[in-house]
Amino acid sequence: MAKETGRKLIAQNKKARHDYHIEDTFEAGLVLTGTEVKSLRQGRASLVDGFGEIDRGEAWLLQVHIPQYDNGTWTNHETRRRRKLLLNRHEIERIEHRTQSKGLTIIPLSLYFKDGRAKVEIALARGKKAFDKRHAIAERQASRDAEREVGRRLKGI
Repeated sequence: MAKETGRKLIAQNKKARHDYHIEDTFEAGLVLTGTEVKSLRQGRASLVDGFGEIDRGEAWLLQVHIPQYDNGTWTNHETRRRRKLLLNRHEIERIEHRTQSKGLTIIPLSLYFKDGRAKVEIALARGKKAFDKRHAIAERQASRDAEREVGRRLKGI
């Protein structure tokens, strides 16, 4: 059987960039069971409620929903169990220091297969306030309007 290459996206947390200011991102491996991998290969997962934590020098991913494998038997997994993140020791220490001192939180941005291995992109993020979200929406709308006007002027309308 040929080895997989490249990156295959499984799930993405699109709302994360709207709800948080992203400070830094990391790529981490995941410790999974067999039925979790099979369920992910079917492209089924949700990162919406997920978050991370550092507990006794180990990184964990919590509340990420990976549905049960349809053809699984009694060996099926729990859908929202704690999953260990595979990071280097210095990355874990750096993340732990920044979450404790600066009040940042760990959120998953995307879940994907990279060269046949399940990976998750996590971010150190700071929550946005309601006025920050409204400001970002207003800026995005203003830039769309400006691009639309430039396009109209170039067309001669």
